[in-house]
Amino acid sequence: MTPEPEDTDDLEQAAAIFTNVRPRLFGIAYRMLGSATEAEDLVQDVWLRWQTCDRAQVVNPDAFLATTMTRLAINALQSARVRRETYVGPWLPEPVDTSADPYLGAERGEALEFAALMLMEKLTPNERAAYVLREAFDYAYAQIADILRSTEPAVRQLVSRARKHMTGERRTPATAAAQRELLTRFIAAARTGDMAALERLFAADVTSLSDGNGRMRVARRPVVGVPAVAQFMDAISTWFWDDLDVRWVSANGQTSAVLRRNGAEFGVLTVSATTEGIDQVLWLLNPEKITAVSTAFQSPMSKIAVVPGRGRRLRKG
Repeated sequence: MTPEPEDTDDLEQAAAIFTNVRPRLFGIAYRMLGSATEAEDLVQDVWLRWQTCDRAQVVNPDAFLATTMTRLAINALQSARVRRETYVGPWLPEPVDTSADPYLGAERGEALEFAALMLMEKLTPNERAAYVLREAFDYAYAQIADILRSTEPAVRQLVSRARKHMTGERRTPATAAAQRELLTRFIAAARTGDMAALERLFAADVTSLSDGNGRMRVARRPVVGVPAVAQFMDAISTWFWDDLDVRWVSANGQTSAVLRRNGAEFGVLTVSATTEGIDQVLWLLNPEKITAVSTAFQSPMSKIAVVPGRGRRLRKG
């Protein structure tokens, strides 16, 4: 059937409203779930609900859409945590390309870096929602209370507990420039097998986490401490860097390295750093989790200033 002109106009207006708020919806969902793929699925779900709801009864479309997204994300997070119990090895957030949209719909970049997303995994779904809405999108406490079907005092408690958790477990982060410098030096030392240089980059409690979901030759347990991480890097340096091309990408607001072998994307490597040095080495090697930045992989980027392929190994010293 051919829709009536007024129906077409109404749907076009609905699409325009949704398009305008879509970046924020994705930003909320991604920070809640740590997965760009799952966030996109929720965005599509919200769009379908927006098309079929009685929009004439919606006083504030932006608030309605944000509320719908947040409630769906809370439900999705609860089921996602059950699924992750069967995940093989460490689970890391799915990287997103932030070169085009640095804040993914947020006024500020809070709750976007890998370290923050990983810390938020320990929050309850409601704590995480309240924290994301307040810290990343600056929602008023009264608005968050409406979204969560709660009271303003209760929401303030949720945000307060989340803040204490986020600040209590994280030391002073390194600047963006320092993080990029540490990543560059880490890759240069790792490719040449210079373990002494690597150890000088690490904080005392450095941890290496490899996300491969059972992929062959991917570590399935965290490697913790300077000696253990250095030993791990020494062990893989005999084969891992062979024929591996490395390029920059902006992922989650931080510099990361795209790893490519034989012209195909192999994984994403980044480091989390504090003023004490690298505290986390993050290897994202699950092929299903690097698609969100595939467009960044194809864009012309400057190669890291190291020779492609594994360089001459140095003796440990």
